[in-house]
Amino acid sequence: MKIKFYIIALLILATLTSCVQEVHLKTVTFKVNMINTEQPINVGVKGDFTENRWNETIPLTDENNDGIYEVTVSQKTAINQIQFKFVNNEEYELKEADNRVLEFEYKPETIIYETTFNNPESKITKE
Repeated sequence: MKIKFYIIALLILATLTSCVQEVHLKTVTFKVNMINTEQPINVGVKGDFTENRWNETIPLTDENNDGIYEVTVSQKTAINQIQFKFVNNEEYELKEADNRVLEFEYKPETIIYETTFNNPESKITKE
C-alpha cells in the first residue's frame, strides 16, 4: 500500500513541476528586394518554421510593383529562433552561406525582416 502511495505522490509531483513553455504569437513580415535579380519568378521563403520544414515554399508577392516582395506570417510558438532562406523559382539564395536566422524573445512579437536577395545583410524592426 505504501508503494502505491509513493508512486501516486511521485506522479502528482512530476505533473506539478513539469516544464511546459507558454506559446506566444509571432507575426513576421518578410520583405526581400528583388530589383537587381534577373527574372524574379515564384519568389518565396523556405525554412524550418513551415509545416513541412524546408519542403514548403511560402510565396511572396509584389502587389505595388516596387521590386520588394513580401508576405506576413503569424504563428503561435514557443521556439526562440527560425532559420530560413529566400527562393527564386525554387532556387535558394546564398548557396554557399549559412541560413538566415531570426531570433525571438519570450513574448508576443511583431517583426519586419527586410533584406536583398542573395545579400546576407538584413534590417530587423520589432514593433
